[in-house]
Amino acid sequence: QVQLVESGGGLVQPGGSLRLTCTTSGFTLDYSAIGWFRQAPGKEREGVACISSSDGSAYYVDSVKGRFTISRDKAKNTVNLEMNSLKPEDTAVYYCAVDHPGRPNYSKEYYYLGGRLWGMDYWGKGTLVTVSS
Repeated sequence: QVQLVESGGGLVQPGGSLRLTCTTSGFTLDYSAIGWFRQAPGKEREGVACISSSDGSAYYVDSVKGRFTISRDKAKNTVNLEMNSLKPEDTAVYYCAVDHPGRPNYSKEYYYLGGRLWGMDYWGKGTLVTVSS
């Protein structure tokens, strides 16, 4: 069974940093695209950063480029999101999601990010990040 568990959220001042961790199980991380998504109060969920399954390249939404870094640790089955220079508009619930290989298209939730279309099948419950002074 695929499981995704996010951790690392909390309250941070503007300009500060946080590191989110997604702990995964139930699938082979090497062959799955995985990423971070967020939903701010009153807004729709958006893609933040994703790693492709083909070559491990990272893709980011424009608003976080140069500030956030996504990384994958295959040995630990984890995916991290290092967030620096945080802004109040970064306040949101952050979700980890995976594009599971072999799943049909109708089971996926699609997002555009980095000029690509990402179809995510499984989601964690989210972790809240609040950026405020």
